[in-house]
Amino acid sequence: MKWSGLVLGAGLLFVRGDLLSQAPVVREPPPVDGAQAPKDPDDVQTPPVVVTQTGGGKTNGSQGGSPAGGFPTIKVETRLVNVALNVVDAKGSPVGGLGRDDFQILEDGKPQKIAVFEKEATTPLSIVLAIDASETVLSSERLEKEAAKHFVRALLREQDELDLMEFSDVVREIVPFTNQPKRIEAGLNEIQRGDATALYDAIYLASDRLAGTSAANGRRRVIVLITDGGDTVKGSRYTQALEQAQRAGAMVYSIIIVPIYADAGRNEGGEHALIQMAEDTGGKYYYVVDPKDLEPAFAHVSDDLRTQYLLGYYAPRRGADTSFRQIKVRMTDAELKGKYDLRYRSGYYADAR
Repeated sequence: MKWSGLVLGAGLLFVRGDLLSQAPVVREPPPVDGAQAPKDPDDVQTPPVVVTQTGGGKTNGSQGGSPAGGFPTIKVETRLVNVALNVVDAKGSPVGGLGRDDFQILEDGKPQKIAVFEKEATTPLSIVLAIDASETVLSSERLEKEAAKHFVRALLREQDELDLMEFSDVVREIVPFTNQPKRIEAGLNEIQRGDATALYDAIYLASDRLAGTSAANGRRRVIVLITDGGDTVKGSRYTQALEQAQRAGAMVYSIIIVPIYADAGRNEGGEHALIQMAEDTGGKYYYVVDPKDLEPAFAHVSDDLRTQYLLGYYAPRRGADTSFRQIKVRMTDAELKGKYDLRYRSGYYADAR
């Protein structure tokens, strides 16, 4: 497979016009020699909060000038941290009808005031659909492509956008972000089989693309993977891929293809890595043995995204902090703490924007 794009750090470049009239862009992850991952935008926004002094008269040394009434304004930089939250009962069914006062949110163990709350998240979605095109996964192409087409038609709204990638020997972006299902459907027909599986490169690069999307209106960022969990290419490591997903604030949903549950050659280590990544990012995983089960798995992903709560809080900066801040959400009512299961991302990097 030929390289036809640019190195990631140089940005995204398309050779000409309509993406589907040309070879998809091959994207390259960073080297694995410990180089730092780029720090790109995520859903942690940095809006200024304006505090107005209520006294009269002149104030020396104030920044930003004074409004017409003579009162100075002080800009204090804060960050709105959005947390998509799924609440399910013991049977795994979504729990609706809960309110702001039913939840508590903590950052690094310290309670935070919930500033944003939506009972059923209607915020826009940016989704990267990344399909493993290796021989071990792409065995029933027609069923897999049809299931993906149905997923796109059912999920995409006018305010949403979806990016289509495939990965085997390398990662190729087939269709850049669009809300037009027909473009995605046409791109699905361009998928080409390969021999290897650049899984972690795909997660890294999908996260990088999501990091460049607008964070306005509480946009949620999602990666949907179809793969068997194996990574056979020397590229990004699991830790790099996970960090980039967390920096982008991306929820990772994995549809794990398992040809035979008892197969001695099954890559259980890769499956467990995807399960852990789903837990750390607030996503979910689904096992698929029969290709006919792909469509129900896609439907589960769609339902999961449609039944999320959205919580947000303002977290002040702590100077030049680059740490990973832990997020904890819990039920206010002690009786409900053991009754419902809460799923959300485990935290965010303080220097990610």
